[in-house]
Amino acid sequence: MTRALVLFAHPCPESFNAAVHFTVVDTLTTRGWEVDDCDLNAEGFFPVLTELERRGYHDQPANIEPVKDYVERVRAADAMVMVFPVWNFGYPAILKGFLDRVFLPGVSFKLQDGGVRPGLTNIKKLAACTTYGGTRMRARLNGDPPRKCVTRAVWYACGMPKKRYVALYDMNNNTDAQLTAHLARVKREMETL
Repeated sequence: MTRALVLFAHPCPESFNAAVHFTVVDTLTTRGWEVDDCDLNAEGFFPVLTELERRGYHDQPANIEPVKDYVERVRAADAMVMVFPVWNFGYPAILKGFLDRVFLPGVSFKLQDGGVRPGLTNIKKLAACTTYGGTRMRARLNGDPPRKCVTRAVWYACGMPKKRYVALYDMNNNTDAQLTAHLARVKREMETL
């Protein structure tokens, strides 16, 4: 493995999520990975799937034209690490929009013989580093859609690679010691990615 795409989806550079993002990028770089650091907010990624894009959704390969640069970045990755907060038990809109606009037919999946087949088999390792405002129990009671999406839908689109889901729950009630311990956990996970 040599190239990791890090998808970061938090708008505030002083956030704890930004510290997680820094830890991911710094650790992977130190371990010798070539890191493509995709800060969706800083890059001004437009998350809305337009009417025109939706109408051409299945028209391959023309469907990738509006997001061609992002498609190329995903296709060039050997690993993908998603760093995001969970808001309202879902992804931030910018990350959801990335998946809607970039994980297209012919990119993240292929329709073959009436079935769906993985399209991003170049990705051999998948990780998500995330934070929740609620407790693990509240996330479970709400079905924990982000966890399921990463560990099922995104995982399948990538050809079912090795995966990790590194979550910190009850963000609003964590102590400084707990936050520091979580950053150490993220570092350990990235060291062995």
